Amino acid sequence: MNWKHIAITFAIAGPVGTGLVAISHAQQPEEELGVEHAECALFGPKGERFRIAPRNRNSQSALTAAVTSMLGTAKTKAAEAAPGAESDNLIDAFVFKAIREAGAIPAAKTNDYEFCRRVSLDLTGRVPAVERLTQFVQSGDPAKRAKYVEELLASPEWADKWTMYFGDHFENTENNTQIQIFAQGRNSYQSYLKKSLEANKKYDVMMREMIAATGDNAWEKGELNWFGLGFMSGGPAQDTNDLQAANTAEKFLGISHENCILCHDGRRHLDTMSLWGKTETRREAWELAAFFTKSSMERVRVNPDNATPYYLRVLNRPTVADYALNTTTGNRPARQPLGALRNVTPNYPFAADGGRPRAGEPYRDALGRMISADIQFARATVNYFWKQFFGKGIVDPPNQFDLDRLDPDNPPPEPWTIQPSNPYLLNALAKEFQKNQFDLKWLMRTIAASDAYQLQSRYEGEWNPAWENLFARKFVRRLWGEEVVDAIAQVSYMPVTYAVTGGFPTVNWAMQLPGTRGLGNATVAPEFRVAGIVTTYANASFLDSFLRGNRVEEERRSDTSVAQILNVMNDRFVHDRTRAVGAGTTASLARRLLNKYSAATNDNLLINEMFLTVLSRPASPDEDRQSQVMLRQGTRQQKVEDLLWALYNKADFLFNY
Repeated sequence: MNWKHIAITFAIAGPVGTGLVAISHAQQPEEELGVEHAECALFGPKGERFRIAPRNRNSQSALTAAVTSMLGTAKTKAAEAAPGAESDNLIDAFVFKAIREAGAIPAAKTNDYEFCRRVSLDLTGRVPAVERLTQFVQSGDPAKRAKYVEELLASPEWADKWTMYFGDHFENTENNTQIQIFAQGRNSYQSYLKKSLEANKKYDVMMREMIAATGDNAWEKGELNWFGLGFMSGGPAQDTNDLQAANTAEKFLGISHENCILCHDGRRHLDTMSLWGKTETRREAWELAAFFTKSSMERVRVNPDNATPYYLRVLNRPTVADYALNTTTGNRPARQPLGALRNVTPNYPFAADGGRPRAGEPYRDALGRMISADIQFARATVNYFWKQFFGKGIVDPPNQFDLDRLDPDNPPPEPWTIQPSNPYLLNALAKEFQKNQFDLKWLMRTIAASDAYQLQSRYEGEWNPAWENLFARKFVRRLWGEEVVDAIAQVSYMPVTYAVTGGFPTVNWAMQLPGTRGLGNATVAPEFRVAGIVTTYANASFLDSFLRGNRVEEERRSDTSVAQILNVMNDRFVHDRTRAVGAGTTASLARRLLNKYSAATNDNLLINEMFLTVLSRPASPDEDRQSQVMLRQGTRQQKVEDLLWALYNKADFLFNY
């Protein structure tokens, strides 16, 4: 293909929540733009400029409005019942009550095409296969949405998606600047997470297994790496105890401010940030860290003659003294005696009456037991997952819970306000999560089955940004990098193979990679070939442009950028997957469509199948008209390939809406 340099930007630029929303089209003559290749010149209003608008605190509303203004979705009939009117879903009872009380008007319920794509991406990270999509839409079964959710929850792709999520959440990486667990440790941890999900292990069990894990080899027992990755180098043992406590509070309880209190009392430091935190003392934080004092970690050399590589051994040491106040060095301020107090014993600080280990009970086992019984564990978990499905938490950010601002029946003193946007929903969902034994599939099923989740992202009429916290419409999200490359590989029928270091098995999907650094430290295997052309890997820079983070200093982010758009427009990984190549079962999408619809009289059928395959929806009348005009302007194969490239570059493809 004679790809032209495209002087056009079709992007939403600026970090979500902090920067600017910008969708810009260069106003240049068509011959300068290379109109036959530019998605926005083909499907967008010619010459229209989307001006930069200041980002405000209603960032999800602004992003959603910007993206939905570009969607070319054909008008399709949504469910006739008003959202929430006939639902017996726990979530709907609270969400739509709050919407009514605020005098807000919810968006309409989404149509079958949008629901099928949305829930497929959210639950599995994959777009629906065109055959399954068509079957779903054509079905008259009133329970088809619930049945499809069950189908997705039972799929191996579900475990892939949520293994990646937990890998991010628990910061599973081969080294985190403090310690190396090597590729083998990372792979072992990833395997533990995936096997736990495949077995539908309850989340409280996973939590207790990680917190209390003991064993001789973290390359073989993956859950040991939770403790290993909480090691703090260069200081006394209390530094590691403190880091373990901070990690536990944030990841399992949504309380990141504990990390501050481990350095100093909350007073004068958290006065304007946390009503709970400003009254907490460093001694109380030390009581949490004390749960980790009777544990030790050792490096075991694989080769006794070499310092590296090594694997980790984690053991309980019941004879070790409790948390000692005897340091003047290390990563945190000095820990010195408080009067006659020389050693701090463990006490759970997040319950009104505390909690101490039972006689003979290993400290970390005791901590896991107390966290399981704490409603805050359930609250934090459902809130973390709510953000994944709805775009923002009921408490947002989800790791900054203020424990003194959660009870709507006991509101905080002015000027403080209740923290959750819907406190009754948060508490009810947390209690039901407890009753259902911390079953993650139950939680996801409940969310995906709700009318609140199934609202449209488009909004007819005037949207009030003040309704954002009511969840009165579905907020769009930009796809993860892994979702983008997997979708391109899937719909093009041109797969890839990733070979990963450390004994990790070869995988065919980016969502199966064990990490986010490069290609999970991939070693480039021989390139996959179809009909004599090279179909390349999605390289590290392509994936990293979608801000998947490194799981240490950088978290995965959903910002959009020009770099992302330039990669989708110009990267060879994408271009190869527009080609009409191969035959039979190895034929690419473009080749299959050309074979199936060889005559120009079938252009409308070809266009519609391409849209269904790539965008999981039919072409709108205007898109069909413009596409047919383009297909008749040159060599048929060239134009089919160009049209496929254009669909990869549509907002519909890069966002879940």
